[in-house]
Amino acid sequence: MINFEGMRFPIDIILVCIRWYVAYPLSYRHLEEMMDERGVSVDHSSINRWAIRFLPLIEKVSQNRHTSRSRASGNTSTALSTKTGRPLIFC
Repeated sequence: MINFEGMRFPIDIILVCIRWYVAYPLSYRHLEEMMDERGVSVDHSSINRWAIRFLPLIEKVSQNRHTSRSRASGNTSTALSTKTGRPLIFC
C-alpha cells in the first residue's frame, strides 16, 4: 500500500496529476495550467516531487499485482487501493 500521509493535497489530485503525466506527453507546467483551469492551484514543482516520490512506488505495486494474476484472465488494468479504501484503476 502506498502511504499518502502528510500530503497537502488530496490523494485524488495527486494521482490524477501523476496519471496524466505518465499517460500523455505533458510537462509539469502544462499540468499546472490544467489543474488551475479545474480550480486546483498546484505548482509544477509539487507535481515534479509527487512524480519522483510516487511513480517508483506505483510501478512496483502494479508490477507485483500484474505478475501475481494469471494472464489468461485478459485483464490489463491495475487496481490500487489507498488508505481510504477507494480503488484506483490504472489501465
